[in-house]
Amino acid sequence: MTHTIREKHKLLARVRRMKGQVEAIERALENEAGCERVMHLIAGVRGAMAGLMAEVVEDHVRMHLVDSEKHPGALNTDAAEQLMDVVRTYLK
Repeated sequence: MTHTIREKHKLLARVRRMKGQVEAIERALENEAGCERVMHLIAGVRGAMAGLMAEVVEDHVRMHLVDSEKHPGALNTDAAEQLMDVVRTYLK
């Protein structure tokens, strides 16, 4: 079972929250909200999307690259942690 299936409910909840955020942008534009408000809403969605990507990438690395039970001789877990720190920083 892949991590996206195992974490399906949690991931879908995040996507649904992002959907609500995008709908808030749509409402703001329809109601002619100021550009500052629209930019804040867009920044929130961008952050949420980056967080979702970071979570999926991290789970992918942990499950498919460094799970020593499933993959004996897998990559060094310390190196994977360092990589994930960089990915999380990049996606913020």
